[in-house]
Amino acid sequence: MSIFGSSHFGLPRLKPLSSKRAHVVSVLDIGSTKVVCMIGRLTPRAESEILPGRTHNVEVIGIGHQKSRGVKNGVITDLDAAESVVRLAVDAAERMAGLTIESLIVNVSAGRLQSDVYTATIDLGGQEVDANDLRKVLAVAGQQSLRQDRAILHSLPTGFSLDGERGIRDPLSMFGDVLGVDMHVLTAERASLKNLELCINRAHLSVEGMVATPYASGLSALVDDEVELGCACIDMGGGTTTISVFAEGKLVHSDAVSLGGHHVTTDLARGLSTRIEDAERLKVVHGSALPNASDDRDIVTVPPIGDDDRDQPTHVPRALLSRIVRARIEETIELIRDRIQRSGFSPIVGKRIVLTGGASQLTGLPEVARRILARNVRIGRPLGVSGLPTAAKGPAFSTAVGLMIYPQVAELEEHAVQGGMLSQLTGGNGRIARMGQWLKESF
Repeated sequence: MSIFGSSHFGLPRLKPLSSKRAHVVSVLDIGSTKVVCMIGRLTPRAESEILPGRTHNVEVIGIGHQKSRGVKNGVITDLDAAESVVRLAVDAAERMAGLTIESLIVNVSAGRLQSDVYTATIDLGGQEVDANDLRKVLAVAGQQSLRQDRAILHSLPTGFSLDGERGIRDPLSMFGDVLGVDMHVLTAERASLKNLELCINRAHLSVEGMVATPYASGLSALVDDEVELGCACIDMGGGTTTISVFAEGKLVHSDAVSLGGHHVTTDLARGLSTRIEDAERLKVVHGSALPNASDDRDIVTVPPIGDDDRDQPTHVPRALLSRIVRARIEETIELIRDRIQRSGFSPIVGKRIVLTGGASQLTGLPEVARRILARNVRIGRPLGVSGLPTAAKGPAFSTAVGLMIYPQVAELEEHAVQGGMLSQLTGGNGRIARMGQWLKESF
C-alpha cells in the first residue's frame, strides 16, 4: 500500500504477526550518517520473564550498511544519491541472507515529529463495557487527531478511565456510566513521508510500514522495568537527536531536535580548518566531552584542508579540540533537558535516562549528561536479538534493531481512517465492513 495510492494519504500498516509460524522481516534505517538494511527471521517464542513483551525471537540473517548520501538531518535532500545508497545496502543484506526482499519497514526522523494526547469520552448508561464501546471511544479520539497536512505514524491508547477513575488498562466487562480514553498520537508532515517513500519506490521496493525513530530506538534499548516505571530514551544520531518517553509499557511522548554528531564534526572542521573526514577522525580518536588535566600538554596533529604538498599540518593542544566538542555537546543536552521539562513528562521520566545512537559513543558523554540532566544515565545497546555481527552490537544500530522488534508490538496501536472507523477493530474500512458494523449497532 502506498501513501500515493489513496486520496486520504493513508499510511501503510503492518498486519499482526502469527503466533504459530515464522516470519521474515526486512527493515531499513535511513540516517544522516549511514543507511542500514537488516533482514531477520522472527520465530514464535514461549512466554518468558526475560523481555516478556516480546512474542517472537529475532535472528538477523542479513545486514548491509553504507555511508549515507543525499540525507541531511533525517530529510531526503538528493533523491538520486539516497536511492543509490539504499540499493547498495539492500543488495548487501540480500546477498548475506540469500533471499530477495520486496518490501521494508522504514524509520522516520524527519517531518517535524509531533506528539499530542487526545481525550475522548462516551456515555455507557451504567452498562457493562463491551468491545463495541471500546471501538466507539477509540474512534472518537482517533477522529480528533486527523489533519490534512500531517500523517499519523503511531496512535496508542495510554490509559482508560471509568467515571473519572483513571489508570485503567483494560476496561472490558467493567461497569460504569462514562468511559474515557487518553490517546497518544505521533504525527509527521506528509511531504517528508512521501519523499521518503518515493526514494524507496525508486529502488523498486515498497514500504510495508513507517516507524518513528525514537519509538524504534526505545523498543531495542530499554529493558522492561524502564518501560514500565517511566524512562526517556535519547537517540543521538548524526543529524538528529530524538527523544522518546515510555511509561506503563507504552510510548507516551516523542520529540526531535536537529542536532547530532555531525554538527560536532562540522564545528571541528571549521574551528581547526580541516576536512570533514579528518575532523571526524579527530573527533573519534581524540574528542572528549570531559576536560582532562593532560589536555594542555597533549598535542594533536591536524591535517591541512588543501591537497597542496606544501601545506604543512598544524599542531594544536587537545584542550582546544575538547573545548569545541564540549560546547556543542552541552548545547545539545541542555536543549534535550529543556524539551523534556517543557513536555510535562519530566516527573514520569524520573531519574532514568538511556542514551543510544552513534553519537552517544563519544568519550565522556554519559558523565556530561548526568551533570546537565541531573539523572542516572546509561548507554543503551540493542537487546534480545541474535545473529548480529560484533560491529553491529553497539548503540549506532539501536534504531535498525528496534524496527525489527516493532512488528511484535504493532497490534497495540489503533489507527483511525478518514471514514471514521478503526481499521483494526472493524476488520477493514470498505463498504461491506461498514454495512456489517451498522447492522451490529442497529439490531
